[in-house]
Amino acid sequence: MIREERHRVVVVADSDTRWKWGASVARRIAPGHVLEAYFLRTRATPTERQLAEIGVVPDSRRDIDAADLIDDGQLASADLVVFATAGGTTVSLLHSLSLNWAAREHRPITVTGYVGVVYEKLVDGLLTRAGADLVLANSAYDADRFRDVFKGVGADQTSVVEAALPFMDEKAYDPTMAGITRPFTVCFAVQPSVPRNRRARLRLLERAAAHARRYPERMVLMKLRSLPGEHTTHIEAHPYQSLIGQLENPVPPNLQLVYGNMGEVLDRTDLLVTVSSTAALESLHRGIPTAILTDFGVREAHGNHYFTNSGCLASWSDIDEGNVPLPDPHWTAHQGIGQSDPYASARARIAALRAAGPLPAIAPYYTPERASFYLPELLARHGLDERGRPLSVPLSGGPGARGLVLRQLRKMLRPLAKRVYQFGYQRVAPALRRIGGQL
Repeated sequence: MIREERHRVVVVADSDTRWKWGASVARRIAPGHVLEAYFLRTRATPTERQLAEIGVVPDSRRDIDAADLIDDGQLASADLVVFATAGGTTVSLLHSLSLNWAAREHRPITVTGYVGVVYEKLVDGLLTRAGADLVLANSAYDADRFRDVFKGVGADQTSVVEAALPFMDEKAYDPTMAGITRPFTVCFAVQPSVPRNRRARLRLLERAAAHARRYPERMVLMKLRSLPGEHTTHIEAHPYQSLIGQLENPVPPNLQLVYGNMGEVLDRTDLLVTVSSTAALESLHRGIPTAILTDFGVREAHGNHYFTNSGCLASWSDIDEGNVPLPDPHWTAHQGIGQSDPYASARARIAALRAAGPLPAIAPYYTPERASFYLPELLARHGLDERGRPLSVPLSGGPGARGLVLRQLRKMLRPLAKRVYQFGYQRVAPALRRIGGQL
């Protein structure tokens, strides 16, 4: 009996959030494929706890540096590769792989996109993703914007495919459960860098505590992203776990800090509150009442400007008074919320590419000729040169040798430095704060 070889999809990810997106996309566009994870070694490489929380288990996994990835035969022989990486990483890999795969009869179909709401650096991020066979847009609104940008610079518009956030497929909200099987639950979806400064984050925590005191029959959850010392896509300078001990009044018993999969937390949520988290779109997709906070202003810096016209803007005062925002159906439809099979177009494009025969060479928008200063800088950050090869120290020790040596030293010392940082952040810093409070 001949055993049929299964197709393979590889997800290249550089953080826990991007792994969640990339793995979920892979399951949607390539059902039945073997799922393999390649985790790039960065400050935000997912920890085992973060991966367990996400709940998507790959069939195999590797931790690898970008410079080692380009010669990986298993990656080259895959059927699809999903780049769940930052823009600079994506273009560096697309450029290098295009050169290293040029002589191969087969190359994988390449897919990339955005983890969440695209509210800043639209052109910057898009042009570093141009060249992939599929650039996924999370909504009709995003697809229109992406095509406009590609058209404006002469990039391939056909690569833009309308889809949706891949984790918007959980069960619908049942409003009859609140007060029967569980208390009415308000969940605040935390973001690592919005708001950013300590004072603003402490004030936000105080408002959540005040709401819990005002409604003792309710449960108020602060859904956290990571443990202190863990890194995610964005750096969290002032974790709520540390700030909660600094509240002026005692913490009410119905205010809880929680971890876990966002979908599971939404299973028991009756009102989702956030500044601008992508969790708001997950919540709206399920039909859960959702409030986008205006207390810090409606500002591009916070990303909540994306939700203008949504009908969901509200303040903590509105929430305290019992006002529940009602989403605008036209806005939600334009954001891809509520679609039954948003990845059908992506699967159709993949099928068409496979049927068309050998794939053409990957053609990123940024080339050494078009971006003679910018591209080499991005490549060097990932240990690559313009030829798509790993950087090496010149034998003569000429210009650039010192920088290359330093990069190699950082690569060797990064794991140790990460452990030292986590120990200091989780153990030493809290002890010093306690000592300081006793003086």
